Amino acid sequence: MNMDNTIPGWLTAVSWAFVALTLLRAAAILYDVYGRGYHQPTGATDVVWPVTAPYFGPLALPAYYRRGRPRSEKWQKEQGNTPEKSLPAATATGGMPGGVASAVGHVIGVPLAVLSGLTIAGQSPWVMVLVIAVIAVALLFAFEYFFSTVPTRGLSSGEGLTVALLIALVTFLFLMQVGLILGFLTGYPAVLWLVRRGIKTTA
Repeated sequence: MNMDNTIPGWLTAVSWAFVALTLLRAAAILYDVYGRGYHQPTGATDVVWPVTAPYFGPLALPAYYRRGRPRSEKWQKEQGNTPEKSLPAATATGGMPGGVASAVGHVIGVPLAVLSGLTIAGQSPWVMVLVIAVIAVALLFAFEYFFSTVPTRGLSSGEGLTVALLIALVTFLFLMQVGLILGFLTGYPAVLWLVRRGIKTTA
């Protein structure tokens, strides 16, 4: 079946428009951080918000201006102290580095796994999952150990290793599990359309 003849042109246009808007949101945050000087408390957290934009969609900019920019020293000099975060808001922003680590893990891990040609039990997806998990957990561990929880709490190196590894493992595992469930639910209408049109076969 020729896919070019079955996928409508408007869907391609919508896809490219979504990608363009995503890149514009990321660029707007990058400009605000590096161009206008609204840096986060650490260089590592400067990266978190722009990388969050591509997968956070339309919520990225409002979330950044409400929760990200007020964390910068420049904003605090202009506006005063950073407003206290509610527990849900602190939890949401606290989970963002895990989302970024997972996103970067996918961007790096998928091509690596495909190009390696390696399999586990004859299946290549297992290699992909393993590579993504290792990259994401390593990135999140480094973030928590060197830039976030461990230095903020003043933990010893031994205790810090345990805490950072626990945060990295628990955050990644739950992000992946919940992400897969939400991905299934949001993908259902698209898969339904593909099946109805005869483009996709069922398992």
